[in-house]
Amino acid sequence: MKKLFISLALALITLTAGAQGPQVKTTCGVLEGVYQSGIKVFKGVPFAQPPVGELRWKAPQPVKPWSGVRPAKDFGPNPMQQPLFGDMMFGTKKMSEDCLYLNIWTPAKTMDEKLPVLVYFYGGGLLGGSGSEPRYAGESMARHGIVSITVNYRLGVFGFLAHPELSKETSYKGSGNYGFMDQAAALQWIKDNIAAFGGDPERVTIVGESAGSTSVCALMASPVSKGLFAQAMGSSASILNYYDMPTLKEAEKCGTDVMKAVGCKSLAEMRALPAEQLMNTAPGTDMQRMYNIDGYFFTEQPRITFENGRQAHVPLLIGGNNAECPIQAYMGKHPITRQGLIESISDRFGKDTEAMVDAYGIKTDADVSGERGLWLGSDLFVAYGTWKWATMHEKTGQSPVYRYLYCHPRPAMRITGKTPGLAGGVVDAKDAEAKTPADKGARHSSDIEYAMGNLPTNRVYDWQPDDYTMSTIFQSYYLNFVKTGNPNGLGLPDWTPTNGQDVAPVLHLDVNTYMTVDKDREDVYKKVDALLWNK
Repeated sequence: MKKLFISLALALITLTAGAQGPQVKTTCGVLEGVYQSGIKVFKGVPFAQPPVGELRWKAPQPVKPWSGVRPAKDFGPNPMQQPLFGDMMFGTKKMSEDCLYLNIWTPAKTMDEKLPVLVYFYGGGLLGGSGSEPRYAGESMARHGIVSITVNYRLGVFGFLAHPELSKETSYKGSGNYGFMDQAAALQWIKDNIAAFGGDPERVTIVGESAGSTSVCALMASPVSKGLFAQAMGSSASILNYYDMPTLKEAEKCGTDVMKAVGCKSLAEMRALPAEQLMNTAPGTDMQRMYNIDGYFFTEQPRITFENGRQAHVPLLIGGNNAECPIQAYMGKHPITRQGLIESISDRFGKDTEAMVDAYGIKTDADVSGERGLWLGSDLFVAYGTWKWATMHEKTGQSPVYRYLYCHPRPAMRITGKTPGLAGGVVDAKDAEAKTPADKGARHSSDIEYAMGNLPTNRVYDWQPDDYTMSTIFQSYYLNFVKTGNPNGLGLPDWTPTNGQDVAPVLHLDVNTYMTVDKDREDVYKKVDALLWNK
């Protein structure tokens, strides 16, 4: 009997080891993925050559063909990054400069169904994130008939360094924006190959949150990604803001400072640095000082592109959260008073600072820590740029625009010793703090798991029935939009597009979802625009 059990066990091991996963022939070779309860999953799919050695700080290059069958069963390495955000959990522990991989979840049976495709770009300030994060995983979307994809792109100094020496290397005499170019290269790969996975290359929707949303806006403005997607969704950020993007010269100056900081005297020396050493010695840099008008990915200010209707003319579903970031995050050591606020943001708005504060109706010290202060804090962070993108596309994009405000707070945490960060992350709590109470509003990034149907992937929060109801509503709008370009559907409150409306209607997303107009908010934005842009 013992010999029989051993024989059966060995047979089972042999059978499992030899089991073949789903195989797909791409333009570069055959991939073999895995079956996941009826979904075919392909992880770590290369869409460009590894950007290492002489390819560091160059546009992504096409994948070299391979022979035989290439396994696609595990996530490729995460991009190089410091551990900046406490809410990021990755599906792999590997990190490498060789990071240009994407992941595909497809429900296709015959692989010729021509299903709609969703491509997700992660957030993280263009400094952190990975397509391996469980909150972006595509299995839930795939179960509703969509081919779902996550994409890695280069981050930080690896993805956005501009420098005079780099500019001399290119035919267009510009540099930087490599992370955005990675995203466009992924979309081109998807255009060329997704039909083999059962997807329709003419029905691709791109989506992202925070820096991923900034990326979607950038892709809409860039000539490089023209024709590579049919629809777009953005959550909590855009490439548009209170001020124009840096010029190439400004970004090159930033890159020159980076070279000095890492102790190098030439581009060759910087390319010779090991990736980890470069990551650890490069100074922390605001990416808004590094992406730039390089003459290739961006040929003009995105604001000019949108003003003149030269952006991608695609349907847009766009919004943000009602408590993105408190004003205290911008006030440092200044007192939480009206005068303290003016002093803390004067470096951003100069002589217009007091007029900005007045535009938001912040008249007393109490207003600073109240609803008006939260509104301004959220706008300083990402909300104004999100509004700007929606409004400009509505006027010139020749396509429907659907706006929302996400209002559903996450529940209390299940764990002690942690507390929500100012802008959506999770940080260590002080020793004296008890279990963190539930949020009063929707913080930055708190919408992701709801929209993607991935609440179970995040065990930090004590999800309640209302959270699953909210997720069903939000994900249903996403699914409908991906499938048809219109988020409306059975069992959902009607969502009216903003086009042609005197005051844009906005869908307030919560367990009780409803349409409304907010004339006060629109009036404030008009005052801000007149102050900063219409002088």
